[in-house]
Amino acid sequence: MPGSHCCVNNCSSTSHDRYGKHRNNGIQFFRLPKWTQHQGKQVSDLTRRRRIAWLAAIRRKDFTFDFTPQSMRVCSLHFHSGKPSYQMLENHPDWTPSLRLGHNDVKETDVARYQRQVKRRTQHLERPPPPAQDQQSPPPAHYHQQSLPPAHYQRSPPPAQDHQQLPSPAQYQRSPSPAQYQQQPPLPAQYQQQPPLPAQDQQPPPPARDMECGLCICRRDVINNLLEENRALKQELDEYRINENLLSGNDNTVKYYTGLPNFALFQTLLLNLTPYLSQGGMKALSPFQLVLLTLMRLRLDLPIQHLSYLFRVHKTTVADAFHHTLGVMYAQLCPLVHWPSRECLLTSMPHQFVESFGKNVAAIVDCFEVFIEKPSNVLARAQTFSQHKQAYTMKYLIVIMPQGVISFITKGWGGRTSDKHITEQSGFLNKLLPGDIVLANRGFNIRESVGMMCAEVKIPTVSNGHAELEVKDVEEPRAIAHLRIHVERVIAVVHNKFKFLHSTVPVHMLVKCEGENLTSLDKIVTVCCALMNMCKSVV
Repeated sequence: MPGSHCCVNNCSSTSHDRYGKHRNNGIQFFRLPKWTQHQGKQVSDLTRRRRIAWLAAIRRKDFTFDFTPQSMRVCSLHFHSGKPSYQMLENHPDWTPSLRLGHNDVKETDVARYQRQVKRRTQHLERPPPPAQDQQSPPPAHYHQQSLPPAHYQRSPPPAQDHQQLPSPAQYQRSPSPAQYQQQPPLPAQYQQQPPLPAQDQQPPPPARDMECGLCICRRDVINNLLEENRALKQELDEYRINENLLSGNDNTVKYYTGLPNFALFQTLLLNLTPYLSQGGMKALSPFQLVLLTLMRLRLDLPIQHLSYLFRVHKTTVADAFHHTLGVMYAQLCPLVHWPSRECLLTSMPHQFVESFGKNVAAIVDCFEVFIEKPSNVLARAQTFSQHKQAYTMKYLIVIMPQGVISFITKGWGGRTSDKHITEQSGFLNKLLPGDIVLANRGFNIRESVGMMCAEVKIPTVSNGHAELEVKDVEEPRAIAHLRIHVERVIAVVHNKFKFLHSTVPVHMLVKCEGENLTSLDKIVTVCCALMNMCKSVV
């Protein structure tokens, strides 16, 4: 039956009826609390006790502390307020389910008692401090007007001769009339009302509302200590968090994590990629983290699980972020791998190429291979097995200019494919102009193909059994080998800079992307070559 079900014994609450229709009965369903172990000892002990209390209240034999089915829920009928309380309120009646449990082992919690506790605690906290009495404060003005000399406050024995009758209590209670006030003799001058003191002599006591009790001072100190601790923890967390502060001002760190030479170049790359990075379901990662995550995976070949730990997100989020950012980087960086015009090529031609072959050298070609996992398909195994590497590989044709810049990269071919076939089918020959010279290795038997484009290929010759070679047959192969070595250096730098190409690529990266004629590995190789062009040339 679809929907949620209550796991408490003898409780038949469900979210859907037997026909799969949702019940609008207002009943909610809640998961069993988890044991939180990474937020401090206090939270760990509290959540552990709460999980034990829930399991004791449910009392299911198939439930243990370490194992509870993910689909099990507790409905709102077992709580006073219709839902569990906050996990830190251990005294709350709804900290654990206590209603309609089907047994008497757990006593029903008392809501009224909890409310009385809260009321007493609130009254205690809101009780105002007792007003302070200042013993040195001057008496009020009316006290000076009606006060008597000090001698009148002293009890003196009555004269022996005169025994006057004491007034009755009624006479004490009778208030004097205004005429009686006028008949009273005036007070001496020293007891009459004095003029007010100057402002500098008056020291009025502080009002009662400004005086803090000991409890308020203690609470203020505790709050200040907590704020200071929170500030220190945030500062410590920023040191371990992967953000802009990790790379700013440290080019060595930038080079280690990204392969780029400095932070300014990384910022330029980030600025160009940010408008196209739609976070979508990856809101936990900023554009900076998306680009850094992708470069760290290419540069250091870090596993998805390790990256999820470093960036504090789920491994599924890391995988989605890598593939999404890789697609954006391929679309934006692909123009960096382009074939230059003849004028641009001649402007910056290195002198060693000019001395050996003039200004006609247009390209140096070679192939490199990337190891892959063993395919499950028999035909795919036959197509990807390389006799040279004795392993399953994907082969790529790479072309560099005499300046050391990568100008052409093909899509992946099976390791069994010959270099000649890749050269003829990749579209490389269409970029040659009449009179161009191509430097290649002995395995590239492409003289006829290049000759059809009115170009020439230079390949080191072999002795073919001759005991002695002529001088020109020795000098030219030596020059070809000396200059053609640059493409091998570029391939070695690409492999060493991006260790992902050194690893064994999983088979799922050989599947063509949706709506494209490229695989994820093809995009990775192209992005690595584009990033290589952003760095200093090896020539």
